[in-house]
Amino acid sequence: MRGRILIPLPNTGSMGRKRNNFYMRSIFLLALCIFGLLQYHNFNYLDSRDTVLGDAVTNDSDDAILAMVPAPLHKYLTPHSRNHSGAATTGAMGVLGAPLLLNSSSSGAATATTISFDVYHPPNISEIKRQIVRYNDMQLVLNEDTFGPLQNDSVIIVVQVHTRITYLRHLIVSLAQAQDITKVLLVFSHDYYDEDINDLVQQIDFCKVLQIFYPYSIQTHPHEYPGVDPNDCQRNIKKDQAMISNCNNALYPDLYGHYREAKFTQTKHHWIWKANRVFNELEVTRYHTGLVLFLEEDHYVAEDFLYLLAMMQKRTKDLCPQCNVLSLGTYLKTFNYYTYHSKVEVMPWVSSKHNMGFAFNRTTWTNIRKCARHFCTYDDYNWDWSLQHVSQQCLQRKLHAMIVKGPRVFHIGECGVHHKNKNCESNQVISKVQHVLRIARTSHQLFPRSLTLTVPSLSKKTKLRKGNGGWGDLRDHELCLNMTLATR
Repeated sequence: MRGRILIPLPNTGSMGRKRNNFYMRSIFLLALCIFGLLQYHNFNYLDSRDTVLGDAVTNDSDDAILAMVPAPLHKYLTPHSRNHSGAATTGAMGVLGAPLLLNSSSSGAATATTISFDVYHPPNISEIKRQIVRYNDMQLVLNEDTFGPLQNDSVIIVVQVHTRITYLRHLIVSLAQAQDITKVLLVFSHDYYDEDINDLVQQIDFCKVLQIFYPYSIQTHPHEYPGVDPNDCQRNIKKDQAMISNCNNALYPDLYGHYREAKFTQTKHHWIWKANRVFNELEVTRYHTGLVLFLEEDHYVAEDFLYLLAMMQKRTKDLCPQCNVLSLGTYLKTFNYYTYHSKVEVMPWVSSKHNMGFAFNRTTWTNIRKCARHFCTYDDYNWDWSLQHVSQQCLQRKLHAMIVKGPRVFHIGECGVHHKNKNCESNQVISKVQHVLRIARTSHQLFPRSLTLTVPSLSKKTKLRKGNGGWGDLRDHELCLNMTLATR
C-alpha cells in the first residue's frame, strides 16, 4: 500500500447534475426576485399616480379643469349671471356674463355704446313661497318625452342641494358622463330657492329631471320658526336665565345645555323630508320598487357608478343576503384603483364612513319610517348619526352595507356646515378626482367584470353613543315627525 497513487474516478454525472440544479435554482430565485421588484415598483408607481397629490401632476386652473371635460358639457360649467347692474353693453358677453365694451364711432374715435335693461330683481319671500308651492304641486318631470316614463326598477338619484352652485355644476358634468344615465330619474331637492340654480338644473338634457323644494326652509321663514324667531333662546344662555326671560323652548336645551341653531337643524329636517317625499308622496314614484341613491351637491361620480351599483344589487343574494344598503363612496385620502377597483366588503352601516353615495329601496325606507320617533327625538342635529341610532336602537334588521373598496362617489366640497376654509371654491380636489378617474379609465380599472368580496379588517364594534346635541327643541321633534307622514 505504500507509495500508492490516487487516481480520480471518472465523472459519473451526478456532480454535474447537482451543479446544474444549483445554477437553475439560483437563476429561478434571481428571476423571481427581479419579477417581485418589478411588480412592487409597478404597484407603487400606480399607487403614486392614483393619489395624484403633487402640483407637478395636477393642474387645478380653470382652463385645465375645463380641458378635462368633453366640449358638449362645457355649458354646465359656464355661468350665465343675471343682470344686476341695470345696464349692459352691446356686443358679446364674457364667459362669466360680464359685458364687453363695443368700440363704435363713424369718426374712428373709441366710444362705448351701452343699452339699458331693466334691473334684475330677485324674487321676494312671498314670490319664492308661491314658486315652491307651484313646483311641488306640478311634480313636472323634465325630458320624460325624450327618455320615456320611469320604470319601476330604475334607479332614482336624489341630490340634496343648498347654495353651492360651483360644486353642483361639476356633479352634473360627472353624472352626464355616466353609463346608463339616460335610464334614471334625477331628483334635485332644494332647501334654497335660487333662479341661477334652477336655470342650471333645467338645462339638463341627458336624463329625466324633477325638482322638489323643502317648504320649511330658513330662507322662507327668516324671522319665525323653523327659521330664527326673535324670541328664541340664545345658544349659550343658561337654562335658569332662559326660564326667567321666557324665551322659546327654555325648558328643553340639548344634552350639552345649548339651545337650537336653525342653520344646523335644517339639514336633518331636509333629509327626512326629501326621503319621505320621494318614497311616499310623489306620483311618479308611486309604484317604484328599485333603488334610491342619495347624493349631495358637492359629490362627484365615476362613469361606471350605475354599472357597479347594478352589479352590487345582483350580487347581494350570494355575497351579502343581510345587506339592505349599498354604498358607493368612502372617505379616502388616496385612491388605489389598481388593487381595489373590483373589490367590495360588507359590514354594519357606519354613519361617518358610509353616508356618501348610498342607496336603499322602499322596503328599507318603510322600516326606517316606522322608527321615525327614534330619528326625530334623538338629540343629534346630524341626519346620518340619527340614522345610525335608528339602526342600533329600533330596526329589527339593522342597516348592513355592501361597500366598494374603490370609491365611485367622491366628496369634492372644501367647505360645508362644519368646515370653512379660506378658499371655499378651491379647484384642487376637483382636479385631483378628475386625474384619478382618467388614470383609472386609461388603465382599464373601471367597469370590472366581476366583484370580489374581501374580508374587512377587524374594527372596533360601534358603540352606542350619546348624540352631538343641537336637537333638544321640542318644535324640531314635532316638525320632523309630521314630515314622516305619508300623504298618499
